Order: sequence, then C-alpha cells, then structure tokens
Amino acid sequence: MATEMTMPQLGESVTEGTISKWLVQPGQFVNKYDPIAEVMTDKVNAEVPSSYTGTIKELRVAEDETVAVGVVICTIEVEGMTTTSEEKAKESRPAIPHDEPQNDQSQKRRYSPAVLRMSQEHQINLENVTGTGKGGRITRKDLQRIIDGGGNEKQSVEKATSPKQYVEPNTSTPSVAQSLPNKVSQGDREIPVSGVRKAIAANMVKSKHEAPHAWMTVEVDVTNLVQLRNEIKQSFKEKEGFNLTFLPFFMKATVEALKEFPQLNSMWAGDKIIQKKDINLSLAVATDDALFVPVIKQADEKTIKGLGREVQELASKVRAGKLNSEDMQGGTFTINNTGSFGSILSTPIINHPQAAILSIESIVKRPVVIESETGDMIAIRSMVNLCLSLDHRVLDGLVCGRFLARVKEKLENMTAKTTSIY
Repeated sequence: MATEMTMPQLGESVTEGTISKWLVQPGQFVNKYDPIAEVMTDKVNAEVPSSYTGTIKELRVAEDETVAVGVVICTIEVEGMTTTSEEKAKESRPAIPHDEPQNDQSQKRRYSPAVLRMSQEHQINLENVTGTGKGGRITRKDLQRIIDGGGNEKQSVEKATSPKQYVEPNTSTPSVAQSLPNKVSQGDREIPVSGVRKAIAANMVKSKHEAPHAWMTVEVDVTNLVQLRNEIKQSFKEKEGFNLTFLPFFMKATVEALKEFPQLNSMWAGDKIIQKKDINLSLAVATDDALFVPVIKQADEKTIKGLGREVQELASKVRAGKLNSEDMQGGTFTINNTGSFGSILSTPIINHPQAAILSIESIVKRPVVIESETGDMIAIRSMVNLCLSLDHRVLDGLVCGRFLARVKEKLENMTAKTTSIY
C-alpha cells in the first residue's frame, strides 16, 4: 500500500519548505530514518528522514519547489503492506512530467519568499513568467533560467519598473543579466550560494525588515570570574573530560537574569506579545561557511557544568554535520559568543522571532579606575562588554537596562565562595 509522506514542520513559525535536493528516486528501497530529501526553510537546511521502510513510489514535489507544511511530497510502498486494486490502477497510469505545460494555473500567483526576493533583485515581472511548478507555480529554477539566459526566454519578460515589453536579443536594449548592478569582471571569483547561506540570509533580512532594532552595551569587570575559572579549569577537565570555558558562566548569569526579567524571554506575534514560560537558550555556532543556532532546552534548570557539557556536545554536532532540525527548535533568547573571535563591540541581528540577542565580547585586561576609602586608584582588571540587541516593539530601554545591570552584577560577584559549578 502506498503511504504518503508530507512536508514536515522544521521549526517554530515555519509554514513552508523548499525541496532543494531529492536523495532518492522512484523504485528505490529505503529503510526507516534513511534521509530522502534535503529541505530548506527560512530557518534551517535539513535532511528529511523516511518515516517508513519500503520502496519510493512517486515524488510529488519537484526539486526547488516550495510547498506548505503538510503537503504530500512523496509516496512510499510500505514493506509488508499490500497494494489495493485502486492504487494499482492509479500507479499504472502514466505520470505527467512535472515540467510539462499544464492547464492548472491555480498556484500561479502564490509566490514563495525566495521567488519574490529573486524577482525583486533582478527586476523580473512575475506576471510575465510561465511557472513550471505544480498548479503553474513559479519556482526559483524558472527565474534562474531567465537570469542565466540573459532574459532570452519564450515567455515575455519585462523589468518590473519599466512599461516596455521584452525585445529579442541582438538589439540595443540591455538584457536582464546585462542590467545587473554587480557585473563579473575578469579575475573575479563566483561562489555559489549554498542552501544554508540562503536560509541565513532570508532570516536575517526578515529580522532587519520586521523588527525595529535598538542596542545597549554595558562594561563588566570579570576579574574574579577569570581567577575562579583559572583555578579550577585543570581539575575540571581531569574530572569531567572537557574544557571549562567562560561561556557557561555567562550563560548561567543570563538565564538567572531572564527569570527575573521574563519580558526579554518573549516574542512578537502581531496583535500580541508571547512571553515564553521555558528559557531555551539559542547559541550561535559558526563553521567555515555557515552559522547555526542550536538550542539548549530548559537552560535555567542546568548547572554551569551542565551548560558547559551541552555547549560542547552541540558544537561537536555542528562541526560534524550531525545537527538535526530538533536541535534548532524552540529557542527563546540567543547568546552570541563573539569574543571567541577577538571582537570587543558588536551590534548583532536579532534571531527572529525572538525579542533579543546578547553578544559576549572578548575579555581584555585594561587599566581601570577603582574607588576606595582612601581615594581613587588605577588597577589592571579583566573587562568585557555585553552588547544587547532588542526588538523595540517588545522591549524598551528601561527593562533592558535593568536586565543588563543584573547580568553585570551576577558576573562581577562570581567567586569561589559564591559560585557552584555543580
């Protein structure tokens, strides 16, 4: 019996996905949990596993086609189940190739975010493009074919900003490709944009366009924290088997402050603000060519050791390419450890749809004026900047200032006597 597999939901607020690549073909046998397709959304690029053991019967969605969550993407003849006579008759009918012209144009004007962006970037009027997707839907491949051909397509293509109709090449009218602002010169290197990079770009653009960003920065004296960590790091590694970095200490101070100021653990939802009960920390982890944001669930319930272990495990997953969609779902507040690159001040982009993101900058030694009973004095201290980006629809400066002041207070008072690692 042929069983249907649908487009899964690969993240909160994700409503559609794009099949960037099929990893199987009709007639191919697959085991349960074998990857069958690579799917790209505005949040993640992930492999979709098979839900069954059996034989792939039909691929319902073409590569590069965007469909809504819940839409059937393929059918599988499940091992051990019999095929009904009705299904056999259906399967015996010849399949219509996906790229053949069809009369159904019901999806003609349903554009995915990727298609809209490409049409705007290259000034292509979508009304004059013939879509090869299901229901006449326009795919990214349709637009890419126009761009690669310099506008030389059978369909009439006109600039979205110009009333003139498309004119055949070999005239003085510039083609779509020729009119692009970023021309490739001799010696330039063209680097194809990966699915992960496209997803990152889409989410960042969405965040910047939708959320009115504001920024705040505080300076923190972490001399006591540096001393504490240096005293225990060797024994900790011998006992636990992994390095104790500064990041878990900052995470602990942050989640404790989030419990006191839950407004920052919120999301904008149009006509309301959703204040999340669980504190799930999203952690920005970079590779050579991409940025991933895995999530530590219920971070406020974990010790410094527990946070350190989860950071270690998630970072290892990212670098080994084993991160799955579940690892990246449910985040409510993001921490970005830009200090690992030597940065001392940054203005991060909010991880949509969250309300705020905190960047932890590099710890540096600086001469600092210290007040004492005998007067001011200068001392060498370990200092760090904490940079907060906030969504001004959800948060205001007052609560964010109090939140940062509380994080600062907790960090400056981390000593061997006051801080438990376990």
